[in-house]
Amino acid sequence: MTVTGPATGSAVAGPATGSAVAGPAADAVVTGPAVATAGQPTPRRGRLTGNRDFLLLWTGAGVSALGSRATSISYTLLVFWSTGSATAASLVTFAALLPNLVAQLPAGVLVDRWDRRRTMLWCNVGRILAIGSVAVAVARDAVWLPHLMAVAFVEATLGICYALAERAAVFNVVPADRYGAATAANESRANAASILGQPAGTLLYAVTRWAPFGFAALMHLVSLVTLLFVRRDLQAPQPDSDRGAGLLARMREGFAFVWAQRYLRRAIGLFAASNILFQVLGLGLVVIVKAAGGSPPTVGLLLVVNSVFGMAGAMTSNFYLSRWGIRRIIMTVNVGWAVLMSLVGFAPNLVLLGAIFALIHYGAGIGNVAGMLYVFRTAPDRLRGRAGSIVMLLTSGANSLGALLAGFLLDSTAIATAMSIVGGAMAVIALLSVLGFGGRAAAEAERREAEAAGSPGHDR
Repeated sequence: MTVTGPATGSAVAGPATGSAVAGPAADAVVTGPAVATAGQPTPRRGRLTGNRDFLLLWTGAGVSALGSRATSISYTLLVFWSTGSATAASLVTFAALLPNLVAQLPAGVLVDRWDRRRTMLWCNVGRILAIGSVAVAVARDAVWLPHLMAVAFVEATLGICYALAERAAVFNVVPADRYGAATAANESRANAASILGQPAGTLLYAVTRWAPFGFAALMHLVSLVTLLFVRRDLQAPQPDSDRGAGLLARMREGFAFVWAQRYLRRAIGLFAASNILFQVLGLGLVVIVKAAGGSPPTVGLLLVVNSVFGMAGAMTSNFYLSRWGIRRIIMTVNVGWAVLMSLVGFAPNLVLLGAIFALIHYGAGIGNVAGMLYVFRTAPDRLRGRAGSIVMLLTSGANSLGALLAGFLLDSTAIATAMSIVGGAMAVIALLSVLGFGGRAAAEAERREAEAAGSPGHDR
């Protein structure tokens, strides 16, 4: 349902950043996160605003995402406004999203094996150097498409490692009763980064083309500094049985955990399919705005509205989870998307188009919190990197394929036809969501899971 990591090069990186909607785990053995282990004190209960280490992690990841979001729109503007080719723009997006397919699994294993703090530090160093090279190239008017693609790939790969480590680390600095609040805060942060980052990228690009990339490098530097002041260990001690395990053995263990979740498997299939459509919608928004006589700032304004509604969805997610549960959220979000996507190609003006996209993002904000909370609450600490990487691979890896499809589809067909195809495909996905989650067995599975693990929308 979303772009994993920074999503560099995408005009619209999907309605939410870096999460996946997960269904109830009827057949899973819910092991629960390792909240307190030997040598690792239990985080004290209290408000998140008084949790120093959480605030440092939250701020560091937030400013890093801010820089990445500024460059995400800048890549598209740099390539599309210079060449007029949607295919060229989609190639950079493809390069940025390809790590979702090839880097997720090894990244998850390495994040579980390596020290999470050092991993995030080195990821920031690498991103500073990579994105800094783009700023220099643009300033010298030496832009080369293969260079942009290579940097987009490297930055996204490092962003995946950083995001997996940071998400897993959060659960080691907050108490169990604040997991839901921390997850919602992180999802809101991602949307807030889009609210500020994407319009900042368009404005900085309008001032001078290299400015968004220099800004991103500075934000990654700030993120690096915040990590130096985090006091707590960001992972539990590694079990002795894990230390000699090889890469493939660790991957198999992660897959075994995810495969045990029956309804998670169904949800992964649904949202992987919808992710392909979101890439067509994202680039389609740029094409529609340009055809209507709009400018890059117009695109930026629409993206701000999208992010505001995505953040609102995340902030209100616990309200829906406590009343509907994850099963009904999955069905409602998919059906809502089917209706809204069918209307995109018929929007008579940019105002109505913005309203449609905003509602799509609102539903995504709700679903993403439910998915992240489920995966990271049920996975033990030593498996969080792998569980997160596998779920993100299967749900967001489809984005790289969607990025290629978007360029070719929009270059070869009229925009109205392309949007009609998207709406029809989403209607099929919505029907499958109702068939997969609307039965009595699914409702009973969700009830049993809630009894075993607590209500999925509440802090414990």
